[in-house]
Amino acid sequence: MADQSDVEAALAGLVGAALYPAGLAAPCAVAGAVARIYRGWPVSAALDADLAAGRCNVSISASQGESVNTTRWGDEVVNAAVVAPALQAVVAGDTVTFAGAAAPGQVAAVIADTVSAAYRTQGGDTPPSVAAALARLLAASRAATASGAVLTVPAVTRLVARTEADQPTLRLTRRQRQGFKVICWCPDPLTRDAVGSAIDAALSGIDFIGLADGSSGRLRAESSTVSDRWEDAALYRRELVYSVDYATTIAQALPRMAVGVSAQALAGGVGVPVLS
Repeated sequence: MADQSDVEAALAGLVGAALYPAGLAAPCAVAGAVARIYRGWPVSAALDADLAAGRCNVSISASQGESVNTTRWGDEVVNAAVVAPALQAVVAGDTVTFAGAAAPGQVAAVIADTVSAAYRTQGGDTPPSVAAALARLLAASRAATASGAVLTVPAVTRLVARTEADQPTLRLTRRQRQGFKVICWCPDPLTRDAVGSAIDAALSGIDFIGLADGSSGRLRAESSTVSDRWEDAALYRRELVYSVDYATTIAQALPRMAVGVSAQALAGGVGVPVLS
């Protein structure tokens, strides 16, 4: 699911890419600078030690009191990447041969003339056990047998076999717009200006940030402030504030329909569904 922590992690990744485009093992994009990038607020003692050693810190954290519920409609379900079934079925004449992996989360279906049967795979299933299960289901309405992974339906005029896999989806339960602070803590003003400018320039060209669950959030720049207080002579700070409008999501796997059901078939008292 997408959460505030996922947004902070995504922003930290973008900041890291801006300052270390060639990876953390390569030099910083700001000549002579070394930066630590992390979520949360810096620990005073660690920050003081880094500043004394000439290192920058870049912290990413949610702004307090800057969250607005932007939900407009009810729950929404969106599809993620399509998952192909690992179980295959091949029709030849009056037989269906099953192959591949019969792992849970799949449906195997057979349509024999006007009668159909569907079987949902379970733990421990194999192609032969799927063929046997479908033979038992079809036997309530017509002759059908299974031998190994081969299902035979004698005297059939129309035989169709299908396999489907459960599909990953995201249920969007809420949307919110939250403020996030990207703060540059630097040992001198020149480094602060260069680091802050590099981050702001990189993020200014991004409209949507990708989140770990596959959803995205709308990124907008809100403000930028500089702090040069005399009591913090060794600290030069720039605070960049962005808002991200993102969805709270719940990941689900939903079954895909393999066969339909017709009212005529149900009225006729057929023991298994028939194709609509």
